[in-house]
Amino acid sequence: MNKPSINPDVPHSARVWNYILGGKDNYPADQEAGDQAMQMLPEVARLARESRQYLNRAVSYLVEEAGVRQFLDVGTGLPTVDNTHEVAQRSAPEARIVYVDHDPLVLAHARALLTSHPAGACDYIHADLRDPDTILKQAGRTLDFTEPIALMLMGVTEFIPDDQQAFGIVDRLVAALPSGSYLALYATTNVVHGERTDRAIEMWNQAESTAPMTARSVEQIAMFFRGLEPVDPGLVEITQWRPVHSALTGDPVDGYAGIGRKP
Repeated sequence: MNKPSINPDVPHSARVWNYILGGKDNYPADQEAGDQAMQMLPEVARLARESRQYLNRAVSYLVEEAGVRQFLDVGTGLPTVDNTHEVAQRSAPEARIVYVDHDPLVLAHARALLTSHPAGACDYIHADLRDPDTILKQAGRTLDFTEPIALMLMGVTEFIPDDQQAFGIVDRLVAALPSGSYLALYATTNVVHGERTDRAIEMWNQAESTAPMTARSVEQIAMFFRGLEPVDPGLVEITQWRPVHSALTGDPVDGYAGIGRKP
C-alpha cells in the first residue's frame, strides 16, 4: 500500500478548517483559502466554533441520555480540543470510537486521536466517505455491530456534491447499523446568508481544492434522516440544537444540525 502524499500547495478542507479554528496544522495555501473565505463571509469563523460546540452537545446527549457507547466518526478532521472520544469517555470511559478520514495529514496526526481511556478503545481508518463498505469492514475491528452505534457526519456530506450519491452513501452506512443506533449530522446550507455563502463556496471551489463543496437546502439535508426517528428539537440551525445557554446564542449561521434514531 502506497503511503498517501500531502500536497501543501493545494488547500484541503480539514486543514482550512483547522486554520479557521486557530490550529497550527495547516499550510500557506490553506491559510490563504481560509482568509479569503472569512473576508467574504466573516461568519464562517463562528460556524467553525459553533459546529465544534454542537459536536460536544451531540456526543454528550448520545452518551448521557441515549446510552450510546460506540461511535463511528467519519470525516474526523484534524485533532483539536474535545475530540469525540474525549467528550464521550468523560462520561463513559468504556466508550469505543472509530475515526475515519482520508486526508493524509489527519493520518499523520492520528495518534493524537488514539489516546483512549484504558477502559475504552479508539481506532483510526484512513478511508474516504465515498467508500462506505471499506469503512464498515474496518470499523468492525473495534465496534460491535450488534450493539447501537452513533454515526457522526460533521460537516462532511457537503463535500459530495451529487445529491443521490451523498444520500446513497449515508443510507448504506445507516443500513449497516443495528436498531437503536443514531445518525448525528450537521451540514452547510445557504438559507441564512444566501448569496454571500454561495460566493464563499464558489471561491472555495475555484481554488485548486481537492474537495469541491455544495450547500444544500434544509429540505435536502433532511433527506439524510429519512427513515429515522428525529430527536427533539429535530433538524434546526446549529446554534439551536439543545443550546446550553439559550439566552447566549448569537446570530444564526449557515449550518443545520440534527440527530435521528434508527428504529
